[in-house]
Order: sequence, then structure tokens, then C-alpha cells
Amino acid sequence: MQPSAATALRARLQEDRPIVMPGVYDALSARLAARAGFEAVFVSGFAVSATQLGEPDFGLLTQSELVAVASRICRVAGSPVIVDADTGYGSVSNVVRTVSELIAAGAAGVFLEDQEWPKRCGHMRGKRVVATAEHVRRIRAAMRARGAHDCVIVARTDARQPEGLEAAIARALAYRDAGADVLFVEAPASVDELREIGRRLPPPLVANMVEGGVTPDLTADELAALGFRLIVYPVAALFAATHAVGDVYAHLRRDGTTRASRAAMTTFAAFNTLIGVEEKYALEAELGGD
Repeated sequence: MQPSAATALRARLQEDRPIVMPGVYDALSARLAARAGFEAVFVSGFAVSATQLGEPDFGLLTQSELVAVASRICRVAGSPVIVDADTGYGSVSNVVRTVSELIAAGAAGVFLEDQEWPKRCGHMRGKRVVATAEHVRRIRAAMRARGAHDCVIVARTDARQPEGLEAAIARALAYRDAGADVLFVEAPASVDELREIGRRLPPPLVANMVEGGVTPDLTADELAALGFRLIVYPVAALFAATHAVGDVYAHLRRDGTTRASRAAMTTFAAFNTLIGVEEKYALEAELGGD
């Protein structure tokens, strides 16, 4: 019997090689990540909030909206999917519901952060964190929700900005003691801070690479050498897509045609291959369609 996506992810995290995870935000971006051959993907709350609501990552996305998007992504991803579950969306009962529904949707892992609600993107100012004991309860609630499932629980702390690196490291250790599988200190501001996190916290650890964010832009190999195993690029695809679509719209508005953008666009045939048009034709033919 083939292991579940969560079990496969857990086993892969025990290896020394880093896992590079792109951020995805819908089924199409998940298909593109699968075509590129990534071992796992990350459902970014920042990106889902931006694409579903056109709003910043300020706690405006709801639990049900996130689960709906994650479900569609898990259906086509073809590799383990880790979902940004923010703070769990409320009390410990909400955490149980959130994690349970994400597991049912097919998630192999979840990120849970220790911010107050409404949360903010980890690389934005004005973050506030709950008491350490409160997030410990969230971690335990997530463990209760996963039950016999092998869902990987990533404990994220945002305390670096409001309380300093020492407090963030202390929180991460408390979350590991509570049962978290992976630790994530968000938004270290220098290579020295990354090195300190890697030296003082047990693996596996997350590094979050936000283009233009506060954390230094290191390669996966450089981060692995500092002790990080799960390297996340949560918004790279979103930023690239935004730039590309903006250019196409600008050319169309200016010229009344997309000819100036054709070299930067995928073809009709290639896009149909990506979304499986021929497979649908074959299915219809097999079942007696016209």
C-alpha cells in the first residue's frame, strides 16, 4: 500500500536534503507546480487572500474560504500540500475544526501561527502575538484533530518582531515540547539571526523567502547549511503572475490587441494540455459522448 501524502512528507522531512516549496493559490498554480516537479507545495494565506478577495493578508480570509481553495488544490497537486491555517480561526474548538477540515480536504500538513486575530502577513508591521500558553493549546488542539492521520503540524511564531529573537526561540521550543513536528520562526532579519535559529532549535525548521520581505534572500543550499529543511517561497508565483497579467492588460488597453505580449504568453494548445483537455475528450469518447 502506498503511504499517504502526509506520511511521505514526514519521511522526507527526516532527510538532510532541503525541500523547496512554492506557494500556490488555486488549482491552476498547483498544476503548474506539479509540472515543474516540486516535491511539495504550500497554500499561502497571503496569496489566497489576494486572489480570492483582492485584499491584504490582514485576517480577512475566512476558514471556509481557505478550506474550499485548499480542497481544489489538493485534488490536482500530485504531491503533499501544506496549508497556511493562520491562527486556526478562533478558539481551540475552531482549531480542531480547521485542521479536521483541511485533513479531509487532503492536506498533508498545516501551519499554525501564534498571532492575535486578526493576524497580519509575517513580513508586515504591527503584528501582535498571543501568550505562549495560548498557542500551546492551539498546537494540542491540532494534534487532537489529526487523530490517527499523519498530518504534519508546523508551529510558527511571529514573536521576532514584537518581542525579539530570544523570545521567539523560547516560544518555538515550547511549541516543540507541546508536540509540533516542525518549527518556524517567522521574519528573521539577518543571516546572523538565521544562523542562531538553526543552531538553537531542533530540526526540521522552516525558512520563509518573501521577495522584498525582511529576511535575507539566501539559496536553498545556503539555508540548508544553516539548518533549515523546509524552504518556502509563498508569493513568488503570485508576484510573477501579477507582473505578467499587468503587462498583458497594459498592452491590450494601449494597442487594442495582445500581439505585443504573445511571446510572453503560453499557447492555446499548451494551456489545453496543462488542464487536460484531451483526457476529457478521451473520457467522453469512452463513455459514448459525441
